[in-house]
Amino acid sequence: MTLIKSISGIRGTIGGNVGEGLTPIDIVKFAAAFGTWTKSRSEKKKIVIGRDARISGKMVSDLVSNTLIGLGIDVVDLGLSTTPTVEIAVPLEKAAGGIILTASHNPVQWNALKLLNESGEFISGDDGAEVLEIAEKASFDFSEVLHLGTYTENDTYIDKHIELIKKLPLVDVDAIHKSKFKVVIDGVNSSGGVVLPKLLEALGIEEVKKLNSSPTGHFAHNPEPLPENLTGICSEIEKGKYDLGIVVDPDVDRLALIQENGAPFGEEYTLVAVADYILSHHNGNTVSNLSSSIALKVVAEKRGGSYTSAAVGEVNVVNEMKATNAVIGGEGNGGVIYPELHYGRDALVGIALFLTHLAQSGLSVSQLRAKYPNYHISKKKIELTPDIDVDGILTEIKHKYSKENVNTIDGVKITFDNEWVHLRKSNTEPIIRIYSESESEATAEHLANKIIADIKEIISEKA
Repeated sequence: MTLIKSISGIRGTIGGNVGEGLTPIDIVKFAAAFGTWTKSRSEKKKIVIGRDARISGKMVSDLVSNTLIGLGIDVVDLGLSTTPTVEIAVPLEKAAGGIILTASHNPVQWNALKLLNESGEFISGDDGAEVLEIAEKASFDFSEVLHLGTYTENDTYIDKHIELIKKLPLVDVDAIHKSKFKVVIDGVNSSGGVVLPKLLEALGIEEVKKLNSSPTGHFAHNPEPLPENLTGICSEIEKGKYDLGIVVDPDVDRLALIQENGAPFGEEYTLVAVADYILSHHNGNTVSNLSSSIALKVVAEKRGGSYTSAAVGEVNVVNEMKATNAVIGGEGNGGVIYPELHYGRDALVGIALFLTHLAQSGLSVSQLRAKYPNYHISKKKIELTPDIDVDGILTEIKHKYSKENVNTIDGVKITFDNEWVHLRKSNTEPIIRIYSESESEATAEHLANKIIADIKEIISEKA
């Protein structure tokens, strides 16, 4: 069993012993800590919650709701929803914060409490540390019976979210409708199966083939939208005359696209394409994290903008976007952050902007992809055991490659002449992630494998 407390929230596998997995006791403890934290900061006694469709979702939602009610906090429950929808709902509801009940791309045995401040943005590392301290001390003061909070269900926010997207100046519904795109979607049997058809209908797309669109929570494949997990939709597109495939993760904040020939567009290039479209209309700056493709930098500079990298984690990217007044940003895992709508990864706004870009270009998806510089990223990982000293490993790798350009703001990123490799401890899984990029696929693979060999050698020497 696993329980991870990080900048990405409280995440763990369901069941097991208290403190070792995401048990009901742990869920109540961390929900109470967050509720207590919001009460200490704001006179607003309201929290918005929403969940993806994973099997444990209703159980976790009920525990969280009733814990908050016990603290005297009013709960607005969006029910089956998306991460970006909850982010949008928090300020519209004038709430003190939000809790999204989703483990994002993690498999079905996982769930999580992702914590939002009153702006509908992920809480900072310092704020997260305060929440964890409250949880550790169990510093909770529950309300007496006459001062309990209230519970309200509100299922209108998905429609509100879509309407806000349609009103964006750079979303051209007429152009999308006139293009008569034929689209295949894969909702991975979670919230996307409900939300994507609504969005596409609102954008004027009339022909949609639905795959895995029943929100049962029984994920039809590994829910992380990486090419190796998308063979089903790729095969479906190869069979028919479709223009585009759209895949989201369980909570709909990551977007992967499939070309009309059945080949993945590349999750790294979702943000690149959307940024190219935004920058073609507005000069400005861009931001992505250290593990994202250099292709965004190339496209941004070609459009006259600048590029900045941030530590991995949505809150870090958002902070850097605010600091640099970026007009578009996100993460290379298919996460598009468009501040014109809100500061959060949002697959729905990514879809609308990409479809507008595609419609206005007059190109096929593969022709559009061919416009962008072609880099290859290798994404690998090493499973962690309790005896592995991750910080020690990172320090030794830093020393080993000290003659190269080394960045240590988030793990260790080593930049060579025309390629880079980045290794860091994951915020969401008990693993070390090793990402590398080069213009050559073979070189990217070689770099990643070389670092993995270095890590294994370090581990064996310390054994």
